[in-house]
Amino acid sequence: MSLRNTFQDRQYVIIGVFIATAVLLLGRAAQLQLIDTAYRNKAAAIAIDKSVVYPSRGLIYDRSGELLVYNNPLYDLMVTYRLMSPKMDTFKFCRQLGIDTATFSANLNKDFKMRYSQSIPFPFMTMISPQTFARFQESMSEFPGFFVQVRNVRGYPQHSAGHVLGYIDEVNDDYLRKHPAYEPGDYKGASGLEAKYEDFLRGKRGIQYTLKDNVGRLVGPYDNGALDSAAIAGRDMLTGLDLKLQALGEKLLQNKAGAVVAIEPSTGEILAMVSSPNFDPEKLTINKERSATMQALLTDSLKPLFDRTISAQYTPGSVFKPMLALIALQMNVWDKDRGMGCNGGYFYKNLRVKCHHHPPSANLEEGIENSCNNYFCTLYRAMVDKYGFYNPHEGLDSLSAYAAKFGLGAQLGIDLFGEKKGFIPSSKFYDKSITAKGLGKWYSTALVSNGIGQGENQLTLLQIANMCTVIANRGFYYQPHVVKGFKDGSGIDPKYTFKHYAGIDPAHFAPVVAGMRKVIDYGTGSNARIPGVVVCGKTGTTQTTNGNDNSVFMGFAPMENPKIAIAVYVENGGWGNDFAAPITGLMIEQFLKGSIAPDRQALVEKVRRARLAHGEKGYYVVRSDGSAPAAARAVEEAPPPIEDPAQQ
Repeated sequence: MSLRNTFQDRQYVIIGVFIATAVLLLGRAAQLQLIDTAYRNKAAAIAIDKSVVYPSRGLIYDRSGELLVYNNPLYDLMVTYRLMSPKMDTFKFCRQLGIDTATFSANLNKDFKMRYSQSIPFPFMTMISPQTFARFQESMSEFPGFFVQVRNVRGYPQHSAGHVLGYIDEVNDDYLRKHPAYEPGDYKGASGLEAKYEDFLRGKRGIQYTLKDNVGRLVGPYDNGALDSAAIAGRDMLTGLDLKLQALGEKLLQNKAGAVVAIEPSTGEILAMVSSPNFDPEKLTINKERSATMQALLTDSLKPLFDRTISAQYTPGSVFKPMLALIALQMNVWDKDRGMGCNGGYFYKNLRVKCHHHPPSANLEEGIENSCNNYFCTLYRAMVDKYGFYNPHEGLDSLSAYAAKFGLGAQLGIDLFGEKKGFIPSSKFYDKSITAKGLGKWYSTALVSNGIGQGENQLTLLQIANMCTVIANRGFYYQPHVVKGFKDGSGIDPKYTFKHYAGIDPAHFAPVVAGMRKVIDYGTGSNARIPGVVVCGKTGTTQTTNGNDNSVFMGFAPMENPKIAIAVYVENGGWGNDFAAPITGLMIEQFLKGSIAPDRQALVEKVRRARLAHGEKGYYVVRSDGSAPAAARAVEEAPPPIEDPAQQ
């Protein structure tokens, strides 16, 4: 090979190396400038400040326009480390914010090599109260590098309806993974209406871009605000709640465990939902004391965060009887004029269901008036045995199917989270629980306690109130709901305006409603009477294993064109007429008349001041197994006077 060829080969190699290097450099430059946006974003971050503008969350009102939930400003103090003045008066700064110098140093001591930048703002102090901010704002210009970002948290001017309204919480990492539309630091509804209507209430964040110079100082709006987007406020919400009625219910259930649900029969709107013990929603607003408050609520043995209106599943007791009467009439196994005596209860071989002392029942009306257990055990068996004593399956399932049409045994679909289904037994249940266990076949005689609302029946108080609504409407109900619309004029989900029929002939309601009127006028519900108002209702008393019986009542008024249907459950409250009935009467009076008559205020105070099974926390002494010892069943005051001592 000649020397000339050798030089030519080397020349080509050198040229190739240069070309390859140039290609690599051009490729890397293209990657940095066209493909990989990391450096471009970092450069933009130095030149342009992007800040979030948080929207106002939608307000919540009661049915009369009374404000239930509003927004309170909280302030986050942000700092750009590079813009801080080395000559700032640290002591004055700390004094204005109510912090010490150690806190000042700790809040500034960040990992600027890995997580933070000295040129990008970061939170120095969050959740500053309006009072503290007002004091600090006067001298904020003396502290370069610091600025305030405003955020809204909830305020509750009425301190009422905590379970219904709910509360908000800061999003956590798990929530952010499932909801990419949120960012760290955002708030979202955690319970009640705040959670159920989160998408309506939260609004939409805005973005504001501000131009910065090369040392991070703010210069002015970027591109004259062309890229900015305004925050969109959440939608203001109107509920069906009656604030005065809600407040009265909470007052009457003080120092008691139980619940109240009131419904407007003509719409299905919730007028009041009271769960006791309850909590003040104002205590769970976003502030520095909230964590301790939440911990106290979570560890309280009385479970004040537990919503007894929709999550507790109760034995209904005798309030179940009017519905059973309607179903028996519809199944054509009973006659409204059928009478029956009572010798102290229902007896069948070794079976005995006790009853209180009362006169014979001449017909169905008086059977309801007397709340006769013998009458309703017999009526219940007539339904189960419709197709023969040895063929109880079909009769029981027919009964259960009608109960389902009243909204029992399944969620009603209220616009709140946490609603339970309750339970109405079917033939499959007894096949599994009795026959499959080798305990023999089952017959109606084994189920008679269901006929007085005991046995395996389990209902939420919302279901009991809705069952009462069906009777008040003479055969139908609207799906219960709290929200009735929005301030912008938009309505609710159409499903809440659909009539659900119970499949009962309208003619069958007359004797049942008449019997419920007699319960108030002559029978076991005398403490629910209201001067000048025709009230229809039914008492209930359910047995417990840990103290006094539970006091239950459901009722509606007026008798014609009813405006309110209500159910009350007072745990360990005794007979239905002791506490549940007077609470019902007082709340109906408040709703229909707008106030409680002066001569009945003493009854309000007597019910309010009664403490049922109180302990060191003001209510029950609760054992580790959740039961309440009999020794804790003391009553601070005697219950309201009973006008008619006859009880079921």
